[in-house]
Formats: sequence, C-alpha cells, structure tokens
Amino acid sequence: MRRITTKIGMLATAALLAITVAGPAQGQQASTARQRTKADSAAYFVMTDVTRAEFVIKLTDPRKIQHARDLLSGATTAEPHVIGRIDKRPAPYNWRWSFHLRPETIDFFDFAIEVCDATTPYVEEHLDEAGGPFLPGLIWCPWSSRLVKELHQP
Repeated sequence: MRRITTKIGMLATAALLAITVAGPAQGQQASTARQRTKADSAAYFVMTDVTRAEFVIKLTDPRKIQHARDLLSGATTAEPHVIGRIDKRPAPYNWRWSFHLRPETIDFFDFAIEVCDATTPYVEEHLDEAGGPFLPGLIWCPWSSRLVKELHQP
C-alpha cells in the first residue's frame, strides 16, 4: 500500500509540474517578422548552483527578462531560482553542456518539490535518465540556482 501511495504521489507531482511549467499552448505558426522580433528581444543570463558551475539560459518573455534583471540589480529577492523543461540537445549559447532549458518554459520560483532538484553537473552526468523517475517530465528546478550576470548576445 505504501508503494502505491508513493507512486501516486510521484505521478501527481510530475503532472502538477508539467502543468505549471507548460503554461498556455502557443501556436506553431508565426510570421517571419514576429520570429525576428522574438529573437531580437531575447536575453541571456548565467546561473549557477551550489557547485558554482555556470549554465546559460535564454529568456524571451519581456516580463521574465525584467524579473531576471531585477534579481541581478537587487530590486527584488522574490522567486530567485530557475525552473524549466530540459531539451536534451546542446544550444549554441550554452556550449559547455549537452542540454539546455527551453526558453518558453523557463520561470522563477521560491520553493519547489524535491523531485525536480539536481545540480547542473549531476544533470549532465545522468542526462540519459532525465524524463523518467529522475526529473519527471524533464522539469528541472535546481534549488540552489541563482542568476549571477546577464550576457550580451552570444
């Protein structure tokens, strides 16, 4: 009975994380001008965790970009940690790692459940396991994450 309760709890947690991070669905079709505007409005930030490993994230939502800048300037201390959905492919702006966070899924948080917490090097070492019991739904929320600087367009 205890195992069943634990499994149900883990499934419910994964579902809640997926709903929280996924946000509203967006259409796949966009005009060239709109795509260019989004690319031009992207901002890149370096985050670290307890290991001090640097990981670059790309933000495209103006509200989230402003929140990140407010965190860096000290204008706010709310929701200092990064959460998002892993893409198991390298990104040109995050060359050190073989994965990145999908920009449209990135958000900030104060507290999160343990099932999505891991350090950056640990995720890299266990990337093939991500999406199963390790980081269900590919949701990653390093509890010790914090932004340390903004990068110019890489």
